Amino acid sequence: MWPDRPLDFIKLDNDEDGIHFGLFKNNDIVSVVSLFVNGHSAQFRKLATKTSEQSKGYGRRLLQYLINYVEGEGKIHHLWCNARVDKAGFYKHFGMKQTDRTFQKLGQDYCIMEKYFHDILNGT
Repeated sequence: MWPDRPLDFIKLDNDEDGIHFGLFKNNDIVSVVSLFVNGHSAQFRKLATKTSEQSKGYGRRLLQYLINYVEGEGKIHHLWCNARVDKAGFYKHFGMKQTDRTFQKLGQDYCIMEKYFHDILNGT
């Protein structure tokens, strides 16, 4: 995610509150993502794949696993993330929609991507 930064750079104060997922290859972790649930909404953060293992579909598989997990739980109606604008297309493959909310962090442009699982108004 930030391979040129120290490990403490990516740690969050509430990391212990998250549900952490990892994809392993030959007992070596190659991709990670964390899920933070707040009521019926959840944010996934820190989706990252080892540089040497990128473009092999590991991040895609792990995100699909997370989405299936969220749908299977049935309690989360809204899933969202902060995505680099240049990576928004990746998230659209999973049915996520780009919102008009944007911001910058460390010189990168970000947008909010989101996906709704249930029609809250109709109770389904």
